[in-house]
Amino acid sequence: MIKVQVRATLLALFLPLFLSATPILKNDILKIEATKLIIEMGDELALKTGVHAYVIATNERFDVGYNLVEYSKKYEQNMSKPYVIFVFAPFATITKNSEVRGRVGIIPSSSEIRKLYDYDAVRDSAVDVVAAKDKNTDEDKHNVGTIQAFSELCDNIAESKGVKLTKTIPNETRYIVFGLKILVYIGSLFVFWIFMFRPLYMRIKNGKQA
Repeated sequence: MIKVQVRATLLALFLPLFLSATPILKNDILKIEATKLIIEMGDELALKTGVHAYVIATNERFDVGYNLVEYSKKYEQNMSKPYVIFVFAPFATITKNSEVRGRVGIIPSSSEIRKLYDYDAVRDSAVDVVAAKDKNTDEDKHNVGTIQAFSELCDNIAESKGVKLTKTIPNETRYIVFGLKILVYIGSLFVFWIFMFRPLYMRIKNGKQA
């Protein structure tokens, strides 16, 4: 009986420490495989840089303009400073037209931590995946988008600290989007040449020959 009481006491003492160690503060939508990857990336980042990155992946709905910073404060007791939180809420808001709009938030513990990452790059890593028109289910997009954004966040912070991470995932979506932008740009130049510059060039050339 005494052994049982001792074990229960030790569990009560150390369980909060185990809970606070995980980078995942809330999970309503992530699969086990996704949580494993996030934990590995978060643990490596904390070990090598001292910065703790956390994820809130929630299916909660918020009022328009709801402050995610205030929302994140209820998880403060489970976090270690310095930290940054990636919030992904794909069903955050329902508009007057019954459209569902998601929200992405990146919340640092200080202005110094904010300087360590590119907000737009991290946000777009999730948005580009979720907005892609393909055959993947919404659930898969939410999982991949969260992983990619968290990976981008960890890489940004590590790079700012002069550290290389081995657990993060290359953002293939970013390179695909960049490639598409280049193709569109080249196509636009080609069209511009065919319909504007070439006729002008030919007129000048023929005029000089005459």
